[in-house]
Amino acid sequence: MKAHRIIKVQVLKTDITTAWDYFSSPGNLAEITPDWLNFQILSDIPDKMYGGLIVQYNIYPFLGLPVGWVTEITHTNEPYYFVDEQRAGPYKLWHHQHHFKETSEGVEMTDIVHYMLPLEPVSYMLIGGIVRKKLDEIFSYRFSKLKALFNLQNT
Repeated sequence: MKAHRIIKVQVLKTDITTAWDYFSSPGNLAEITPDWLNFQILSDIPDKMYGGLIVQYNIYPFLGLPVGWVTEITHTNEPYYFVDEQRAGPYKLWHHQHHFKETSEGVEMTDIVHYMLPLEPVSYMLIGGIVRKKLDEIFSYRFSKLKALFNLQNT
């Protein structure tokens, strides 16, 4: 089976330290998640993430039904990248890389997500298009929020 991939790139008008400080704070995740997901962190979280950190939360992606999700921060290389991986939740595989690179225009942030649905390939044939559309909506929302947070405050 082949994992599905999403790659999103955005330039933030800030420095790499500010970008890292924002993204390494687990509490900021709710701010860049669409309201319709009703994102709720269930576990106690530190001010700053670290390798091995487990975060538990609920989301409500379809029909208002809660879905529990547990992720682990598996790799960090401050301030250049971190990786979160699903340990329990809606996907068979969820591996999300967050890369930060300082450029003359600010910080180029690249998200690379590999994911698989349970019971692939049948599940992807049935709901894969819906899942991809929802993921695209989530990243579009995030893009807009980050543009407002970083690109407008520093101009």
